[in-house]
Amino acid sequence: MNKNKRNKSDMSRREFLRRLGIGAGSAMALMALKPLNVFAEDEKISVKDIRMTYRVQHGSGEQISLLGFGMMRLPDNQEEVDQLVDYAIEHGVNYFDTAPMYMRGRSEVLTGNSLSRYPREKYFIATKMSNQNQNLWSLEDSKSMYYQSFERLKVDYIDYYLLHSIGNGGVEAVKGRFIDNGLLDFLLEERKAGRIKHLGFSYHGDVKAFDWLLDHNDDYHWDFVQIQMNYLDWRHAGLGNSGKKDADAEYLYNKCQKLDIQCVVMEPLRGGALARLQQEQLDELETLRPNDNPARLAFRWVGSNTNILTTLSGMNRMEHLIENVETFSPLDPCTESENALLAKIADVMSGFPTIPCTTCAYCMPCPYGVDIPGNFAYYNEAIHEHVLPLPDRQSPDYAIQKQKFIDGYKKALPDEKTWAKACQDCEECLSKCPQSIRIPNQMGRIVETLRNRG
Repeated sequence: MNKNKRNKSDMSRREFLRRLGIGAGSAMALMALKPLNVFAEDEKISVKDIRMTYRVQHGSGEQISLLGFGMMRLPDNQEEVDQLVDYAIEHGVNYFDTAPMYMRGRSEVLTGNSLSRYPREKYFIATKMSNQNQNLWSLEDSKSMYYQSFERLKVDYIDYYLLHSIGNGGVEAVKGRFIDNGLLDFLLEERKAGRIKHLGFSYHGDVKAFDWLLDHNDDYHWDFVQIQMNYLDWRHAGLGNSGKKDADAEYLYNKCQKLDIQCVVMEPLRGGALARLQQEQLDELETLRPNDNPARLAFRWVGSNTNILTTLSGMNRMEHLIENVETFSPLDPCTESENALLAKIADVMSGFPTIPCTTCAYCMPCPYGVDIPGNFAYYNEAIHEHVLPLPDRQSPDYAIQKQKFIDGYKKALPDEKTWAKACQDCEECLSKCPQSIRIPNQMGRIVETLRNRG
């Protein structure tokens, strides 16, 4: 680690403890319970009163904002993106995550245009090797994607580079995408040359692929790993409707922590599901923490885990960005009572017959025009709003509830060509889904619910 960076970081720690009036003897106990907030006193930060919480990257000493900006669903308008990025940077956010496949390349372009207006040392860019399509497994095609990211992002080095979506296809896909073609050897050389500062991977799906890469950490020396983590997936990652058990986030997090590999978190709100709790759960939250909301609590839960480097949020609306910045400025770690409540909520939610879709849209476009995430989002909303499951056919409420579901479906998906009934079971979407959802089967559930009016 750079000695100057180490000293600067240590001074921040001492100053932090001094301000709290805590002596050296109590320091370790505090840091075990609460994540460190590194105060931004650097001349390169333009806003003097930044209160953002930062985490120190173990290898380099870099101060990374605990709130990271996920650039997957940006507005396709450069001026709007610039406004979001400006607010984020002015309030201490310095980690921006994109990928070649996001918005079919537009995300990298928009991100590069926006961030290039700032001095390079003011932000950290994360992007990925998105060669999931087997047609892109050749070293030549993969290297072309790699170099294209530099051009789109307008940079001569990438701070955090990831092997994208490890797990889909298992260990064999890992070897085909990265090992057998020499691509990982190439990326390791790029890290050695400094064009990649930190190398890691993002994980979905088959845990054997995750284990294989970490079990070979002595060969690759991963700098970070990106995992899906929230209080529901902590112990209820569930069955992904594929017949195989996805790894709980608790297992993923703990394995990384044992190897001293920091985690970047995606899906802290489980595709927005954790921002929409049922009324009885909202009432419990209100009693425990008045004037808070489910999204804030979910973010605070993630950030309270000390081996988290940053927490990604796809903030394509200014009001979401402002609220999230407030949540992390500074982070207020969850109490034992809050953790107990969230564990209870997770237990209840794990029994809901929802479809575990996070609306990432990796499955799109459907060759038959089905709006896959739109269908799943409405179905899950109907469950959360107690429209589903439908009562027994003999119940006097059956026809009313059924019609309510149908009316809502037509409103959510006004174009009939996008409905679940257009699914032809081609299974093209299956290999693309990070959650391993049996998409045609779930479309069948929706069709069956719509079919008979009783």
